[in-house]
Amino acid sequence: MNSLVFVYGTLKKGFSNHRLLAGSEYLGTAQTVEKYAMYSTGTPIVLKDEAVSPIHGELYRVNEATLVALDSLEGHPDWYRREEISIFVDGEKGRYQETAWLYFSLDRRGVLVPEGKFLKEVRRQV
Repeated sequence: MNSLVFVYGTLKKGFSNHRLLAGSEYLGTAQTVEKYAMYSTGTPIVLKDEAVSPIHGELYRVNEATLVALDSLEGHPDWYRREEISIFVDGEKGRYQETAWLYFSLDRRGVLVPEGKFLKEVRRQV
């Protein structure tokens, strides 16, 4: 069974965890229909209970094994909680609305990103 997943942070193209989406179908850039709050500590989180702005990201069609890997990365349901939301997709055939999974944080931390766009990953020195 395939699922649609909306990603907004390190799973996007060009970021550190994108490798987990290898083999998944990229459907286009997207943004949430509803407003949420994005915070960043170097990696972003999204909170469901604050209406700040639409969240911008990418939409993928993933298989069951990939969804399990994403759940593991995100610590679903204890660290992040995966929930279905409505999104606008800008795909090859224009803009359309879709329902997809998004990982919401259960804990507010970091600095507010008022425009809802995660642009730069902060890599920690080891």
